[in-house]
Parts: sequence; C-alpha cells; structure tokens
Amino acid sequence: MMELKETVEMMNSADYKERFKAEYQQVVIRYQKLAAMLEKWDNGELNFTPTCPRSTYNMQVRAMTDYIAVLEARAVMEGVELGE
Repeated sequence: MMELKETVEMMNSADYKERFKAEYQQVVIRYQKLAAMLEKWDNGELNFTPTCPRSTYNMQVRAMTDYIAVLEARAVMEGVELGE
C-alpha cells in the first residue's frame, strides 16, 4: 500500500490528471487505514479507546466509499488511469 507522503509530488503536479490520481490514492489510503482500525476494534485488538462512537466511524466509512466510487466514475469519464 502506498503511503500518504508518496502522493505529495503528484499533488503538486501541474497536470490535473496527476493531482486527480493523488487525490484518489489519498482517500483510498485513508479508507484502508480506517477500515483496518475498525476491524481491530471489532476483534478487540485496539491499543486505544476511540473517542467517537462506532456509528460515527461507520458514517465516515460510507462517505469515503461513496467518494471513492465518484472518483472512479469520473476517472472513466475523464480518461484518467488510476492504476491498481
């Protein structure tokens, strides 16, 4: 999995397609990390106590899933190759 810091150069590109790819990668990275945290929570493996109720994190995951889907649809329409 790519790290957020690896998207910095792409975010600063003059090419909007590169910025688009970086935006997509960033939300996917954040989604994957949040999903991993929630899985640990479900398995009783967290090493901290979350400050928000689980329902708040569930709403965030749904919003991120929707956002990823929108970016993927736009990528097809705009001819942006997102990669993996």
